[in-house]
Amino acid sequence: MQHEELHHRQIDLRFYKRSDGLYEVVGRLVDTKSHAFRRQLALDDTPPHTPVHDICVHLVIDEGMQVHEAFAAMATTPFEVCQQATQALALLRGLSLRKGWNRQVRELLGGAVSCTHIVELLGPMATTAFQGLAPLRLAEINRPNSEAQRRAKVDSCYAYGAEREVVARLWPHLHRPRSDTSPQRTFKP
Repeated sequence: MQHEELHHRQIDLRFYKRSDGLYEVVGRLVDTKSHAFRRQLALDDTPPHTPVHDICVHLVIDEGMQVHEAFAAMATTPFEVCQQATQALALLRGLSLRKGWNRQVRELLGGAVSCTHIVELLGPMATTAFQGLAPLRLAEINRPNSEAQRRAKVDSCYAYGAEREVVARLWPHLHRPRSDTSPQRTFKP
């Protein structure tokens, strides 16, 4: 079977430590088409491989993952008015990238308040920040007085399942051997 590429979306996510002690997560989204096409309200065709969207979003956070600053640059957008959508990012100041982040982002920036593509980037940007700060969390979770954090990590994902080898090796006291009566979720296509 052959297939022909019609659209290419590139998403690049990066995490930085700043010299002022804060951290910055940067997300960039670039959309291109493989063929010339006419945008709405355009007088001419957009050439192949020319960005339709080129959007870069920045979140400045602290170790606790609280947003200190949020801003975006839109190098390419379908309409001139799209540029104004970046102003709504100020609503994110003071929020935490922790549990509930995606819901809060949709509530604050969804619909006509901001840009759909900015909203799409903000979810993966939070997980990128979470991964960027992982070494700090790992150091903390291994301290003797961090039992609550260890307990919270158990069953947080597949690898950290209470019955799995990772938990048995890291925290044997939190390991639960799998019993045949344990409920299982089965995959149904």
